[in-house]
Amino acid sequence: MSEPVSRAGRTVTAGHRAPAFVADALRIAGKDLRIEFRTRSAFLAATVFAVLAVVIFRFTWDPTAIPAFDLAPGVLWVIFTFSGLLGLNRSFGLELSDRAYDGLLASQVSRESIFVGKVLANLVFVSGVQALTLPAVALFFDLHVGAAWGVLIGIVLCASLGLAAVGTLFAAIASNTRLAELLLPMMTLPFFVPLVIPAAQTSAVILRGQPLEDAMPWFKLLLAFDLVFVTACIVVFPYTIEE
Repeated sequence: MSEPVSRAGRTVTAGHRAPAFVADALRIAGKDLRIEFRTRSAFLAATVFAVLAVVIFRFTWDPTAIPAFDLAPGVLWVIFTFSGLLGLNRSFGLELSDRAYDGLLASQVSRESIFVGKVLANLVFVSGVQALTLPAVALFFDLHVGAAWGVLIGIVLCASLGLAAVGTLFAAIASNTRLAELLLPMMTLPFFVPLVIPAAQTSAVILRGQPLEDAMPWFKLLLAFDLVFVTACIVVFPYTIEE
């Protein structure tokens, strides 16, 4: 029989904690996504940046010097990294402006649920930008991905999860500072490097048409960093919001 656990005046059995955790996280993610859907300012800014970057890279590229499948992975992950930063700071900034974040912390929702919900919302945001950027890069650089689309999308989603987790954690840390827009890139970019390098290397192997076995060492490294960063961010997040 599950032992009852009291949380903020509400008795919750151990067997019900996991569904409540998931439900709370999904509600928070849905709230953030509805706010973004109403304004769409961050998404439009990130999308414009991504498309503009693709166009600039394309018209400054010399096909006789660098093959497209060598340049495209770097272009993809530079765009993914910086376009994602445009939306990360917004995930906490909107709530701090009218003190809504204080109400969220005072609720019965666990700190871990808040973090996971924010990560899910940021992951959807980043994935939306990537869904537009991937075909644009393939079109402008004349990449013949073929049947490898599924593998490439899987690599992008794995790396995006780690980027969203790290970015959400540092967005929470930077949100209470006066220079949040400046501090967020400075803090996150060094931690993005261990995720972006294996993601770019794995993508390069796929785009060159090499066997999947050649990409496995890099992909395993990407999964290892994902596991470490996501777990560490969930554990650390409650301490970052304590006054």
